[in-house]
Amino acid sequence: MKIIHTVQELRAWRKTAGKVAFVPTMGNLHEGHLALVREAAKRADNIVVSIFVNRLQFGQGEDFDRYPRTLQQDADKLAGEGVAVIFAPDEKELYPHTEQRFNIEPPHLQNELCGKFRPGHFRGVATVVAKLFNIVCPDVACFGKKDYQQLAIIKGLVEDLNFPIEIVPVDTGRADDGLALSSRNQYLNEQERAEAPQLYQVLQSVATRLSDGNTDYVALEQNAAAELNARGWTVDYVEIRRAEDLAVARSGDKALVILAAARLGRTRLIDNLEVVL
Repeated sequence: MKIIHTVQELRAWRKTAGKVAFVPTMGNLHEGHLALVREAAKRADNIVVSIFVNRLQFGQGEDFDRYPRTLQQDADKLAGEGVAVIFAPDEKELYPHTEQRFNIEPPHLQNELCGKFRPGHFRGVATVVAKLFNIVCPDVACFGKKDYQQLAIIKGLVEDLNFPIEIVPVDTGRADDGLALSSRNQYLNEQERAEAPQLYQVLQSVATRLSDGNTDYVALEQNAAAELNARGWTVDYVEIRRAEDLAVARSGDKALVILAAARLGRTRLIDNLEVVL
């Protein structure tokens, strides 16, 4: 396994790499990331994992400076997974002009759900992913369903900008108690960690009501948010959307996804659950 830090070296390696599957990450890898790598391994001759904490997708007051940088530990985890290359550029390498002068502007979806509370976030995500796609030139790229809105935006990016890349969605990795795996889980204190699985439990409760025929989506959303708030969470949103494109769900839609974002203390957690009626 090689660790490559420059665009020039990565492009030189890519010329003879055959079919490549790509897993973009911000590092501090956990089992959910490794599940993406294992899915990638089924689909290509070589796997590239990028590790880059992307300043563009962090808003003012967010955790860019304290986001864990753990390259050596990440490399140790990837060494046994058949990864060919870790691409770990520094900020100057990926953004040589300090500020990115041209950015990818996603459609209106970027301002909904998480985007409503993190303005500019999905512009930063789309821009860095487009840059990485241009550098790595993968045939396949794997993204986790935990970041469901991100996945929808990346799918649209690939379609509209004609990237010849197959996007592979991978199911959310979860701890034994149901908590969606996330690098930010380590910010939780002991009491918050014990409470955190409640987010997924509330989503499961909404899913049960949908499956039982309840189509009052607004009431389901409001009741779920109220339940979390009563337990000490600060809820950004709980919303039921159409799974295909994250449009607002309407009666008669069969493939739905329930999405939520809420804070426990200083830690913002997101989760979602797909429902087929």
